[in-house]
Amino acid sequence: MLNLIAWVILGLLAGAIAKALYPGNQGGGILGTIILGIIGSFLGGSVYSLLTTGSLQITAAGLSIPGLIVAIIGAMIAIFIWGLMTRNTTV
Repeated sequence: MLNLIAWVILGLLAGAIAKALYPGNQGGGILGTIILGIIGSFLGGSVYSLLTTGSLQITAAGLSIPGLIVAIIGAMIAIFIWGLMTRNTTV
């Protein structure tokens, strides 16, 4: 239960900071921000694991300053991917 609360807190912080740093309007409310931050935490943690160990492991960033930075970067990548999937392509 404690891990779940830590992931929600990390997700909220990472998602909110990533949305503030990422240019443009991303939409979504508080729930979207939390989900985006949690996805970013897993994405960032997995990429960090790949870069440091050379093997891809599905892992979340921890609730620490370096973990928050990795989660923010992952959340910004998730915002970018979400924007590519949902953008309007009418000309």
